[in-house]
Amino acid sequence: MSGQKPVTPSPDGIAASVKAAKTKGLPPVHLWNPPFCGDLDIHIAKDGSWTYLGSPINRFELVKLFSSILKKEEGKYYLVTPVEKVGITVEDAPFVAVDFDATGTGTAQVLTFTTHVGDTAIAGPDHPIRIVIDPETDEPAPYILVRANLEARIDRKSFYRLVDIAEHNGEWFGVWSGGQFFSLIRSEDLPD
Repeated sequence: MSGQKPVTPSPDGIAASVKAAKTKGLPPVHLWNPPFCGDLDIHIAKDGSWTYLGSPINRFELVKLFSSILKKEEGKYYLVTPVEKVGITVEDAPFVAVDFDATGTGTAQVLTFTTHVGDTAIAGPDHPIRIVIDPETDEPAPYILVRANLEARIDRKSFYRLVDIAEHNGEWFGVWSGGQFFSLIRSEDLPD
């Protein structure tokens, strides 16, 4: 026997571990590979709200802290600290892009998205925008890659703003950012 006590995951323990390991900026979760300690009943809903044991986590600072140690591996989501890794559930994407700023025009345009937890991502080769069309409703679901396999769903008002600044490029209607064109819809599929 090693004499070490087994790690029992809890939100408070995870928060304490992250605060102890906190560095400037985002924690280096890509460097952390602790043992899997089980699942926690933490859920991120489609609207970006977090719950623990079915109760809302209303403290923004705690949600922001947990979002900084989020990791996606093989399609599953985890909260990771230097000493533990716990599974959580995510209904859609872990973040919601609630706004964006557009500077420049045409191919020189730059779109900077902000998430509900304060992360920013400049759409471009490292942070692509993608659209998923629901096969039953034909409703578009737009996403932007925020960091390391973690996406934000672009909220409805921001998507409508994207459509307002979109332009035709060949057969596609979409937006430019960071020198890259992101298709929103085929030009021929635009409603009259």
